[in-house]
Amino acid sequence: MASKPQSPKRILVVEDDPELLEMIRRMLAPLGEVVTAGNGAEALARLERDSRFDLVVTDLMMPEMDGLTLAQRMKAAPALARIPVVMLTAKNRPGDVIAGINAGARHYVTKPFKQQELLDKVQRALGV
Repeated sequence: MASKPQSPKRILVVEDDPELLEMIRRMLAPLGEVVTAGNGAEALARLERDSRFDLVVTDLMMPEMDGLTLAQRMKAAPALARIPVVMLTAKNRPGDVIAGINAGARHYVTKPFKQQELLDKVQRALGV
């Protein structure tokens, strides 16, 4: 019996640096549909309108709403709590990592990051 094909994955990438946002979008495009947002507030509004995402990859430090607050708000919302979060940040002290994990991040990737490291963590979070 043939297995049912999986539906394409939906990934929301949240980053305030337009060049980095585009680079990550292109890098993750082979994994599924990639939607982008420029800050946490924009991402949360998008998630509240449509929660059918398989993963959120978010920067930590952004204007309007940072990635930590976004992850906390997602974790507190029943419709969004199931969505795994991969956090990208230049902050790499142990306390920063713990704060990210406590906020709901499944993985924490420090900048500058190797593309393969991010891809590996995204694939693990997606279960592919």
